[in-house]
Amino acid sequence: MQNNYYPRLVQFTLLLAIVVIVLGAYTRLSNAGLGCPDWPGCYGFLAVPNANQVPPELGLLDTEKAWKEMIHRYVAGSLGLLILIIFISSLCLKAYRSTRILSSLLLILVLFQATLGMLTVTMSLQPLIVVAHLLGGFLVLNLIWLLLLNLNNQNANQRSSINMTFVVSLLLIFLLLSQIALGGWLSANYAASFCNELPFCDGFNSDYSWQQFSFDSIWQLPVSSHYEFGVLPAQARLSIHLFHRFWAIVTTLMVFTFIISVYLSNVDLHIKNCALWVALLMISQVLLGVMMVFWHFPLLMALAHNLCAALLLMSLIRLSYALSKNSNNNVQAQ
Repeated sequence: MQNNYYPRLVQFTLLLAIVVIVLGAYTRLSNAGLGCPDWPGCYGFLAVPNANQVPPELGLLDTEKAWKEMIHRYVAGSLGLLILIIFISSLCLKAYRSTRILSSLLLILVLFQATLGMLTVTMSLQPLIVVAHLLGGFLVLNLIWLLLLNLNNQNANQRSSINMTFVVSLLLIFLLLSQIALGGWLSANYAASFCNELPFCDGFNSDYSWQQFSFDSIWQLPVSSHYEFGVLPAQARLSIHLFHRFWAIVTTLMVFTFIISVYLSNVDLHIKNCALWVALLMISQVLLGVMMVFWHFPLLMALAHNLCAALLLMSLIRLSYALSKNSNNNVQAQ
């Protein structure tokens, strides 16, 4: 019973973390991030109140948006409780004490993530906080994923090794995280609709795009009391969107170059399969990005784009983990 309890707990927590990622994206993309203007409750209540319970000075209650926000908070709170149980279990179960460092990091990160969730609301969707909260969610998910990978390899007679291929895989993980952060920056500044043609903002005629593009304007952060629906000028939002596209091309080319190299230079079938999953999810992510622009950013497709980004990061971490465990990853097929 003890041997099955902990791995199954981590597996369920991983699934719940994916749900939280999707719910968070849905809350953000449906403009429900301020459905409840206070934290952790909603207009001072633990659940969404009736309209007649809300004092007029607190503003007009939008019940639909409020419930989207509160459901996200309930599920995120449940995830936090499960992570606390994982941490306590790692201390109490002798067979899994080797996971104490990861479970401790996970608990610290989820507490920090809860703080960012509070600041997201109290600072009225300040873009830097929104992006930090998004990245925090991705890091929580992938720490749980790394914990599960360790559990699955606990009895394997393999030791981690550092080699050039593994180091490059780590660099690509950081590159992918930077692209995810740019996507979050685009979303937090409501910049999606400011570039709605392909391949440039004015189709194949790139004159307008290059005239408007300003690298410096991408990082503008005007001070405002309210950031919902964005406060940056049109030029800055167009520049953010274009830079997200440019960096996506760089990321895609570098990841595919690495994947082809890994696939051709390894005889280990597990590593080949891991590489294929990265390639499949990368292709899916690029296609989703293109289709989002073509169909003018439908909500469900934007959610799929967020989910695919999370799965892509997980697949790249899985490949990196497999490379670290395989001491013969540079052996050529004879």
